[in-house]
Amino acid sequence: MSRGPSAVWVNKPKAGELPHGVAHKTFFSEAHQTDVGYCIYLPPGYETHAGERYPVIYNLHGADGNELHGFDEVDVLDGGIRSGRWPPMIVVMANGGKRTFFKDSHDGRTRSETLIIRELIPHIDANYRTIAAREGRSIEGHSMGGRGATRLAMKFPTLFCSLFNFAGNVPRTSAHFDPSAPDIYPNNYLGPDKQAYIDNDAFELLNKNVRDIRGKLRIQMWCGTQDVGHLATIRDFHEALLAAGVDHTYLEIEGLGHAKKPIIERYRDIWFDYHAESLRLAAR
Repeated sequence: MSRGPSAVWVNKPKAGELPHGVAHKTFFSEAHQTDVGYCIYLPPGYETHAGERYPVIYNLHGADGNELHGFDEVDVLDGGIRSGRWPPMIVVMANGGKRTFFKDSHDGRTRSETLIIRELIPHIDANYRTIAAREGRSIEGHSMGGRGATRLAMKFPTLFCSLFNFAGNVPRTSAHFDPSAPDIYPNNYLGPDKQAYIDNDAFELLNKNVRDIRGKLRIQMWCGTQDVGHLATIRDFHEALLAAGVDHTYLEIEGLGHAKKPIIERYRDIWFDYHAESLRLAAR
């Protein structure tokens, strides 16, 4: 297992691996000068309703993951759309590299924030019938993906109408600036300029952008009570949201840990309610 930032930018699925409605695609990243893979779920009716546009959920993967993730969530969504519980939505499963936390490195070798915000989102809007505005866009992720989704939503709140952080650490990145430890993460990734740590700190970004967050970006945070590696910082960010007067939904799931699938199974009937309601409200 890789323990540091790295990436395999195109990961081809095995035969039969992709769920119904999901395709594996690539696009050329100017930032990395290579093709980058993503998976995309197109809902029932997308091909036949040529005049209709759809909201998009961007799903970010956990550490050591890639674009071949989020399939459990897509299976739940597809069933809910077909049953009429949720309206049709697109899901894009991004590839942000291994242990990058969806940040740009100071040396420019890995630019995962640029990849998602400046390249992937415009690519999706240009090539699919999306609602290409804040009111048609949500972001979410599990573990590293939840951490990355939270920071990106705090940094670019006008791009999204809802955020779902599912068991993703929310560290106070600026507190980890340490010029005496240039070879230790995050200093080896963010470099010698303290401003880079401030610019990548979800708490600092919350305070900076609170006017574009409060009442405009709906936020949901879940974590298992046995998820000892993540719960403390998620509680900390929950308290910061309360202090900033940012209304949000916060759930600690009794008895469960960091594993994603048991939590999805417990809450599958309501899994996409929050995004669906957020998109509905944003479209008014």
